[in-house]
Amino acid sequence: MLTVDQAQHAILEHVAIGPQHSVPLDEALGQVLATHIDSDIDSPPFDKALMDGFAVRAQDVADGTARLNILEEVTAGSVATNPIGPGEAIQIMTGAPMPDGADAVVRIEDTQVENSHTQPVVSIQTRPVSPGQDRILQGTSMKRGDNVIPKGRALRPQELGLLAELGQHTVDVYRQVTVGVLATGDELVAIDQQPAAGQIRNSNESMLAAQVRASGAIARKLGIARDNREHLAEKIQQGLDCDVLLLSGGVSAGRLDLVPDQLQAAGITQVFHKVQVKPGKPLWFGTSNNTVVFGLPGNPVSSMVCFELFVRTALRRLAGLSPATPNPAFARLDSDFEFHSDRPTYFPARLESHPDGPTITPVNWHGSSDLRSTTLANSMIHFPAGKQLYQANQWVEVHLWAG
Repeated sequence: MLTVDQAQHAILEHVAIGPQHSVPLDEALGQVLATHIDSDIDSPPFDKALMDGFAVRAQDVADGTARLNILEEVTAGSVATNPIGPGEAIQIMTGAPMPDGADAVVRIEDTQVENSHTQPVVSIQTRPVSPGQDRILQGTSMKRGDNVIPKGRALRPQELGLLAELGQHTVDVYRQVTVGVLATGDELVAIDQQPAAGQIRNSNESMLAAQVRASGAIARKLGIARDNREHLAEKIQQGLDCDVLLLSGGVSAGRLDLVPDQLQAAGITQVFHKVQVKPGKPLWFGTSNNTVVFGLPGNPVSSMVCFELFVRTALRRLAGLSPATPNPAFARLDSDFEFHSDRPTYFPARLESHPDGPTITPVNWHGSSDLRSTTLANSMIHFPAGKQLYQANQWVEVHLWAG
């Protein structure tokens, strides 16, 4: 039986980065960049003012006071027609190019314009002015040739804005992964139906589809496969049109746990079955030429945890994200907690921020069928196998949940 680390490593060995394509910039939010982006411009493209005020020579206002002749006004989008010489200033707006000869800007709040003379004069009363005050130089943000966005970055609004600044109206991204979600079991009914005796609603489909979408992939709900070979085989074939197929239930050792055999009958090669983890031990993983397949345990918390630890790893690799494996954090327990298990356990918990560092509290969890308790949690604590009394303020490994 594999450890969690071994199972994640096996997944990465059998899952390749997906194909890429070009999309309009306005459709790229949340998608993953497939090429490095280098700047073909300097930004800003010229020395520019950072404040409304007056462009001056700093040496003329070195002691904070001056009376300077106003040559003209420059607004954003226009260029000064005169250079600045000794005793001169140009009124300037935020974002406008700095005039030749000017090396600082004095804020408008520190000036007073006198129009009683033939030529307008600005009277300045401020702190001593140094070269560079309220001015940004050409290329400060980025220079031509700089690598500004690395390949493998998930595109957020700020990356889209930067790509727009660079004139990238289309962008090469990894194609979004499609994930089929198939629940199995005779006990399941649709969520809009009233369960009869011995039945439950198909909550796993909604939960897993939401986890898929939170991972940036496209979820396709495939409904319920009944516990007979023909119906299960038919549903599996539908799911093999997707990049990834998730099945929940039917992967343990019971008489009606048909999923492993039917997956192999459909041409899926098993990579591993069962992992040393709680919840989620019965996890099944395999691949075909076109589809990555996970057989998840039927209990909802087991499915959820296996998704976070293993399915998300595959989705991140397919999407071109690095690192693909979960990146744990650490937090202090807010109180003593005694734990005992024969397997490493991922325990639902509530992570909170505090001025002296993050703290975490295990929720009152009743096992792999207790989905309700996970609504009180936003993360899970990794407790190694064994029996131990964890002390308040002891640091523990934490995995955050998406969404």
